[in-house]
Amino acid sequence: MTAEAAQEIGPDPLRVDPPAATDRPLRIALLSYKGNPFCGGQGVYVRHLSRELARLGHTVEVIGAQPYPVVDTHEGVTLTELPSLDLYRQPDPFRTPRLAEYRDWIDALEVSTMWTGGFPEPLTFSLRARRHLAARRGHFDVVHDNQTLGYGLLGLERIGFPLVTTIHHPITVDRRLELDAAEDWKRRVSVHRWYGFTRMQKRVARRLPSVLTVSGSSRREIVDDLGVNPRRVHVVHIGADTELFAPDPSVPEIPGRIVTTSSADVPLKGLVYLVEALAKARTEHPEAHLVVVGKRPEQGPVATAIARYGLEGAVEFVKGISDAELVDLVRGAQIACVPSLYEGFSLPAAEAMATGTPLVATTGGAIPEVAGPDGETCLAVPPGDAGALAASLVRLLGDADLRRRLGAAGRERVLRRFTWEQAARGTAEHYRAAIGARVPAARARR
Repeated sequence: MTAEAAQEIGPDPLRVDPPAATDRPLRIALLSYKGNPFCGGQGVYVRHLSRELARLGHTVEVIGAQPYPVVDTHEGVTLTELPSLDLYRQPDPFRTPRLAEYRDWIDALEVSTMWTGGFPEPLTFSLRARRHLAARRGHFDVVHDNQTLGYGLLGLERIGFPLVTTIHHPITVDRRLELDAAEDWKRRVSVHRWYGFTRMQKRVARRLPSVLTVSGSSRREIVDDLGVNPRRVHVVHIGADTELFAPDPSVPEIPGRIVTTSSADVPLKGLVYLVEALAKARTEHPEAHLVVVGKRPEQGPVATAIARYGLEGAVEFVKGISDAELVDLVRGAQIACVPSLYEGFSLPAAEAMATGTPLVATTGGAIPEVAGPDGETCLAVPPGDAGALAASLVRLLGDADLRRRLGAAGRERVLRRFTWEQAARGTAEHYRAAIGARVPAARARR
């Protein structure tokens, strides 16, 4: 990005001037084409943002597809299920539905896109969501799309729904990293087909009236990769559930435990570098071991690295655990690690810091915005550098005072900057701005 472009983008203020309208509670439709709260950040975002918006007095209805989001109904959040054909469900992903399962042309589109190697869900969910919302005119004050970016969302304002969209980071980044890691031309062709939906997302993003994102790094990527007008892109930091992710001295520290979260064995997450770093660290700290919150890969780079370094007994994968079990897992670790090559925000970093667990993290993407300065609130290393990662692990495992200092400073940083209540208040301000902007726009069209 040129210096001129950077100057044009500039620092985005977290606060917008709300319209002169009343501060009455809003009726919000929050769209989520996938919402698993235990795998990836989108489901976590939907669950916690909807809860905090409800606590502020707003009415929130989450409209989602499989895997359905988990919402806090005891806080007043409701869930409307908008089912897809669920083509990627376990244990039969990429399944072909029975003829009786087809309901309409959108279902046929979903299956045919899968058959050609593409990923249909952002498009087909957006089409179903538009049809659903068109039948419910007047039910909502604003629609908030959580990174669907499908053609069906264009023109919602014409049927009475101001639209705000969150883009956590452009999926074009994932596509670029997977292409770089592709081992042969066949894999590159497969990656191109799978990520075909990013062309649609780029076209849609450029036409959106209001885009929220979670970090300054993501904002720059959205402007550069997707070509969105920088004046339409606003940063609202997300955060950790600081009531749940909190220190607890009664939880014993497990010597040598390193914990990380990796929802998939993809280059973006950098898990293979952490496995290599663990092997190096164990030469000085034989008790060092890794607990990965995520599914164990049966093949691929991570499985190969574990076998190559003889780490079968030193790397454990856990999945499907409760929130309480996850928090205790992090509390009991001597180190939390984020080895990603790129992150649009990094919730695992914020959550680990909130527990007071010292953090080792790369400088990929927005991670430094969350983790803070090297040596003050974390130990920072370059992405993709297993040697530097190993050196930081060894340093932290051998220095209890440093662990205590970084852990305390990390929690204080999260409490000051990254909470879900702050995220909800900032998001609601942009809702009101979008509602206020719709009135003069409608007059201009008339």
